[in-house]
Amino acid sequence: MAACIHPTLEQLVRLQFDTRGFSLLPRQPVHSLLSGRHASRLRGRGLIFEELRDYRPGDDIRSIDWRATARLQRAHVRVYSEERERPVLLVVDQRASMFFGSARTTKATAAAELAALAAWRTLAVGDRIGAIIFGDDETVEIRPHRSRANVLHICHELVRMNGRLSATSAPASRATFNHALRCATNLARHDHLIMLVTDYEGDDETTRALATRLAAHNDVLAVLVYDPAGIRFPVGGLMEVTDGRQRSAIPEDGPFAQAFETEFRKRCAQLRERLRALRIPILPICTHDPIPEQVLAALGGRPGV
Repeated sequence: MAACIHPTLEQLVRLQFDTRGFSLLPRQPVHSLLSGRHASRLRGRGLIFEELRDYRPGDDIRSIDWRATARLQRAHVRVYSEERERPVLLVVDQRASMFFGSARTTKATAAAELAALAAWRTLAVGDRIGAIIFGDDETVEIRPHRSRANVLHICHELVRMNGRLSATSAPASRATFNHALRCATNLARHDHLIMLVTDYEGDDETTRALATRLAAHNDVLAVLVYDPAGIRFPVGGLMEVTDGRQRSAIPEDGPFAQAFETEFRKRCAQLRERLRALRIPILPICTHDPIPEQVLAALGGRPGV
């Protein structure tokens, strides 16, 4: 996707052709972010009980129902089948803090691209897809459905809310972040995959409590959207900054720049530890690089999988 400040509906729809090669399901390629011991407790689709029947040679002994075996005096196993779907709920940040970018695009647009890509992928594998898209003064809730119309609805709302952002937007509100998470806890009671797509600006104790509730009965993937200039000032002498009225020059190797980087890394370490305690994996997404390439590198396997 070409460089842009605000995404268009056409650009988000075009992402449906970039959905091959990665998976949001629990059976992950060995190098995937979600594989092995680095993964969360991603369960994928749940299991439905089908029948209780006699034990047969080759059955997994772990499926034996010992109470039924004792009662009937012969070995019985419980048979389950995998549910046909696992709903996916996208929680996408479009607050003022996301309207920042030093190359290619902004954090808000990168979040919209990631959400659209995940929505198209979810539809492609036959699962229901919904979204909660939140700004500083508005939250849009789209209930999960398995339809192209629902994905287009999500893309349309992403474009609309992203288009409202500008350099004069009010500072980001943490209240709407927590409100969006409350909406998610009401909508996704259990067995959903919830993707939190945000820069985590303003997360607090309430945020952590709500994330804990979500992770208790659902799979959660934290997508951390960042811009390199939000980590470290660019090299090259002085960096000019402005609040819209006054301009100042900050030395890239001065104490302010060093404190800025130290504070960012401290915040990331704290966030990583909190999410690790909940066994929630983090998918970092950078504004400088194309979103499909980053997702494929983190979650992908062989082409065409």
